[in-house]
Amino acid sequence: MKNILLAGLLLATLAGCATRPESIPASYVSHEKYSAIDCMQLSTHLGDARAQLQKVSAMQDSKANMDAATVFLALVPASKLTGDHAADVAKFKGEVEAIETAQIKQGCKSAKVI
Repeated sequence: MKNILLAGLLLATLAGCATRPESIPASYVSHEKYSAIDCMQLSTHLGDARAQLQKVSAMQDSKANMDAATVFLALVPASKLTGDHAADVAKFKGEVEAIETAQIKQGCKSAKVI
């Protein structure tokens, strides 16, 4: 019975760990937000959004790594105490998707084919 309780506690604790960036879905952002922007500006915005996504993804990945270590050592995920960056990852994924969609709608050459 003690082992079952310990296993349940461990599973509950692991469920609270920070999510890896690649597992976080994009938040919805309308491409209409970018409809009045020309292709050159869209390209600039896309570069900025991708840079921000990379930055917050690295921070989120660090939180997930920290959680794995703290759960192993203390059975408490550190992100439960300090928070994580999942919302920012989702936001910037949505921004990237919206800008790419705007590029496609406007026929920009650098538009990614979906």
